[in-house]
Amino acid sequence: MTTQLPGSPSEASRPGARVSYRDAGVDIDKKYESVERAKAAITRTFTPGVVGEFGSFGGLFDLAKAGAGRGLLVASADGVGTKLEVAKLAGIYHGVGRDLVQHCINDILVQGARPLFFMDYVAVGKLDPLVTSELIRGCADGCFENGLALLGGETAEMPGLYKPGDFDLAGFIVGCVEPERLLDGSRTRAGQVVLGLESAGLHTNGYSLARKLAFETLGLGIDSRPRELEGKSVGEALLAEHRSYLRLLWPLLERGQIAAMAHITGGGLIDNLPRVLAGCDALLDAKAWPLPPVFRWLVQAGGLDFDEAYRVFNMGIGMTLFVDPKDERQVRADLAAQGERVHSIGQVVAGSGVVRWK
Repeated sequence: MTTQLPGSPSEASRPGARVSYRDAGVDIDKKYESVERAKAAITRTFTPGVVGEFGSFGGLFDLAKAGAGRGLLVASADGVGTKLEVAKLAGIYHGVGRDLVQHCINDILVQGARPLFFMDYVAVGKLDPLVTSELIRGCADGCFENGLALLGGETAEMPGLYKPGDFDLAGFIVGCVEPERLLDGSRTRAGQVVLGLESAGLHTNGYSLARKLAFETLGLGIDSRPRELEGKSVGEALLAEHRSYLRLLWPLLERGQIAAMAHITGGGLIDNLPRVLAGCDALLDAKAWPLPPVFRWLVQAGGLDFDEAYRVFNMGIGMTLFVDPKDERQVRADLAAQGERVHSIGQVVAGSGVVRWK
């Protein structure tokens, strides 16, 4: 694949060697290898209520099989990653708590689940009540705004493991979906359209590379305002919130107008759409939506090639919907009525479960 990325400089105009995510210290392939190596240990823990294989956006648990009622529990856990380092530089901690909750919400929403409750985990080297309370408050605000309970959590102070000023933030979400409403990729069909909903920025992925490019390659500070960001500071661009698509999409899910969804997180469009491509391919057009300034800026700074950029970053698309052609007009109209810009970014075609590009 040699497609030229919009905004990417030509070979002749690049100031130096390309910078990859691996150069920034993150190897996506090794992450997947680590999970595969642990597969036997993971599946050994499965109790009667567990449904299906692991590897989807959220884990499924059948209440009836567990003797606890009807319905499927959907659970997921995640963190904010090195976006926390940007928050520390900016001295703004509330936003990453909301980011965490909304990331987790999206991860179970794509399976048709309504979030029920959330739990947070904050680990620090030396407890700073102001910082820690801001992190937790952000989680609480994210829960309140999306109608789920912050059921509990843990704050751990671990000097020696974390340096003073260092902290980590993780979250755990549980939701529920009726079995007949579960979205698991089985309804994906050739001929469906792929609609893209815009992200607000990087959301919570790709920050190791973004920080390397902004602060090392370009030598910028958190308050710098490069012209490429069109008036925003580096901090404002990188701390843009991770959107929740729950309130926007729930009415469509209740009406059964979405066949499948994919949340565009780590791995980008290239790795996330195949989670719901059952025996089909997604044929996408990268020119079908405008590339936001923050991504154009990062692409130019690192001389990123097409596959690297679209596997590390969401590139402006935070959620994708797979919709039957008969439902497309109504879905687009309903989303537009809520002020949402919707992009038709591709089609589902016969294939083997991969993303291809026009």
